[in-house]
Amino acid sequence: MHHHGYLWVGAKERFDQEALRRPPHPEPPPAGSKAELIQRYREVAAEFPTVDLPPLEPAHWLVKPRSLIRSTWDEAKDAAAWLGARVEEYAPRFSSEWERNFIDLALLANSVTEKLSSGADVSLGFYLERPSYLSLSVVTCSPNRSKPDIACPIR
Repeated sequence: MHHHGYLWVGAKERFDQEALRRPPHPEPPPAGSKAELIQRYREVAAEFPTVDLPPLEPAHWLVKPRSLIRSTWDEAKDAAAWLGARVEEYAPRFSSEWERNFIDLALLANSVTEKLSSGADVSLGFYLERPSYLSLSVVTCSPNRSKPDIACPIR
């Protein structure tokens, strides 16, 4: 088991493009569907695997291009340290004063290490200075507990 780290920062309005953050339905629209529905399905089917937007389910990062992986770790504590360092790096830009001042990085690292060690994924999101959003994810791989059918993008 190993872990891949992902980081996305961008405009909140882009993050809100939810259709591009979820995989297309396994079945295309039935014959006779409206042309707009068929076209939208085709767009999502083509774009979801390549778009850099964070997927709604962290495990779906594994179907995205390898180039989006920020780092890979064999040890959960190393992945948790990376995640904590990113939170600390971006904290001055958090829109919430409470989050800026009260996130306990040691507690966060311990919690993330525990979750990753159990095979779970970890995903965090923070509103930054308007109108931006930060998405951080560490996804467990080989296999992923929630999506064991998705192959590892690296190994």
